[in-house]
Amino acid sequence: MLDLTKIRAISLDLDDTLWPIWPTIARAEQVLLDWLKLRAPATAGLFGSPEALREIRNRMHTLRPDLHADLSALRRESIRLALQQANEDGTLAEEAFEVFFAERQRVDLFDDVLPALDLLAARYPLVALTNGNADIARVGLGAYFTASITAREFGVAKPDARIFEAAARAADVAPEQVLHVGDDALLDVLGALGAGMQAVWVNRTDQLWQQEMQPHAEVASLAELGAMFAHEAP
Repeated sequence: MLDLTKIRAISLDLDDTLWPIWPTIARAEQVLLDWLKLRAPATAGLFGSPEALREIRNRMHTLRPDLHADLSALRRESIRLALQQANEDGTLAEEAFEVFFAERQRVDLFDDVLPALDLLAARYPLVALTNGNADIARVGLGAYFTASITAREFGVAKPDARIFEAAARAADVAPEQVLHVGDDALLDVLGALGAGMQAVWVNRTDQLWQQEMQPHAEVASLAELGAMFAHEAP
């Protein structure tokens, strides 16, 4: 059971918790492909679909395990590899990545997000905690958050307890005073529990919980989460 009296800060996952990630990535990959058609046509011909660009990005994950916590570097280096395989200028990878990255920040928030952030930010310091490469300032949500902890900047990714502990430090509270909210059973819920936090599972797609350890609460939307705090004094 969730104990609201212990909460002094809330950490929030971003991708698939505040917005659906795959429509965002698909759009960014299409914008990248359109750019390649103009600036690197041989690469666009060799990797002629967003799916092909995603496949080489996934291959880079295997080739460069040292970059597993840095999704930006993985994407940039996968673009560089694609350019090189097409015998085009690998230095174009920097500019190409920036085209992709700018579009990746254009997210479509779930309808329940802004009302929930308004309510929660009035009561607690909020910390963004993500393995992804969304920039909360560029996304337009920076004003709600006290801090943002990313796997790329911190050097380790969820579910490692150390990144959750870093979120607690950013809010100047102990881990047991933090409520973590996220959609991923392993990365978010089990990771937070392992760090001594309370955890809420955001289950927007009606999945079955399949882990032995249980979240402190399960919600189908952030509106349900906000309702838990609606009667708490700010």
